[in-house]
Amino acid sequence: MIEVKQTAGGDPLRFDVAVTDGTATHHEVTMSARDYGRLAQGRAPDQLVEAAFRFLLDREPKEAILGRFDVKVIGSYFPEFEQKLPEYLPSD
Repeated sequence: MIEVKQTAGGDPLRFDVAVTDGTATHHEVTMSARDYGRLAQGRAPDQLVEAAFRFLLDREPKEAILGRFDVKVIGSYFPEFEQKLPEYLPSD
């Protein structure tokens, strides 16, 4: 289960994310307003962050996900991130 809680608005947006499947990991995530506008395709910020985590969890265990990071660094580790992200966003 992925729980996303937005902790700050503005720029950057800030989130606390908990990933639980027996044990839990906790992550602090930031996202610039510019990246949100470019990537969200009309979805809420928390939906975008959840989609990013589902993308990550398809590629690595929750324990391998950084404890603190900005959404833009995902593409540094996984170049296909921005191309594949729409597949993880909720449908309209």
